[in-house]
Amino acid sequence: MDIRAIGMGLAFALMWSSAFTSARIIVADAPPLLALSLRFLISGLMAIAIARALGQSWRLNGAQIKSTIIFGLCQNALYLGLNFFAMQTVEASLASIIASTMPLLVAALGWLIWRERLRPMGIAGLVAGFAGVAIIMSSRLGGGVDMVGVGLCLIGALALAVATLTVRSASSGGNLIMIVGLQMLVGSAVLGVIGLATETWVVTISPRWIAAFVYTTLVPGLLATIIWFVLVGRIGAVRAATFHFLNPFFGVAIAAVLLNEKLGVMDLVGVAVIAAGILAVQLSRQVR
Repeated sequence: MDIRAIGMGLAFALMWSSAFTSARIIVADAPPLLALSLRFLISGLMAIAIARALGQSWRLNGAQIKSTIIFGLCQNALYLGLNFFAMQTVEASLASIIASTMPLLVAALGWLIWRERLRPMGIAGLVAGFAGVAIIMSSRLGGGVDMVGVGLCLIGALALAVATLTVRSASSGGNLIMIVGLQMLVGSAVLGVIGLATETWVVTISPRWIAAFVYTTLVPGLLATIIWFVLVGRIGAVRAATFHFLNPFFGVAIAAVLLNEKLGVMDLVGVAVIAAGILAVQLSRQVR
């Protein structure tokens, strides 16, 4: 892995982790589903414009159409929609920690349901990762954490894990940025319909809110996605996924700095254990 790939991996992990803090700011002063629908609409149109400028086609093969629909529903509508809704009551640091378990869920489901081979180091990583979640949850339960919100975050992470295992050929045939843009439009449409039926568009506009919305739309929403696909193309999906072990650290650190969210000793211990578990799982996949 070269220096450029390491830089891209670090940038992706930082951008992805920061999304929870900016989302927390957004949902404090706007309806979550409608705000997220608008974000997807803008990001999706921008991605499609970039794809067309690069000569990518609207015509997708069967696997790409399947990927677009499944990821548009599972990643954008379910995973991010449930997280945005939950973060009305769940702190950004906790939401980011739960979302960071997605690689663990992918490995666990692949092992238990799809019968994929998992080496002893990977099994140990799964045990450690979920133990880290248990450590954090046990320390948070006494602080009045909203368990409904936590449940929504868990369902969202599980939905994304299932989608990741179900669709494995999104990159075949090219048109990656076009697929990303179309997925966002699928999510925007679904969340828009649900949001219009359940929410009222009332937003308390402030410089902080505008900055958070613009940042979420451009950086985690668009730039991080493009960097991820470039990174995967450079070093492969398995090696690229190793950078996910940084997400718990970055997620809680950014929330603590920007939102003044309190972190206890057990939170830090749990984050370290989760990160070690994710790293062990990803490294076990690289062993031949």
